[in-house]
Amino acid sequence: MVTVYVTLIVKGYKTFEQVPVNLKPAVEAELAAMDLGTDGKPLE
Repeated sequence: MVTVYVTLIVKGYKTFEQVPVNLKPAVEAELAAMDLGTDGKPLE
């Protein structure tokens, strides 16, 4: 499910706030590993 939410955030279909609380840490870590912020955009 983490990969699904990461993909939806990157594509703009979901926001980080819409991720279930129990998945937020893993989703945030996966986005960070891809050098992306919680908005799905590249970190600067």
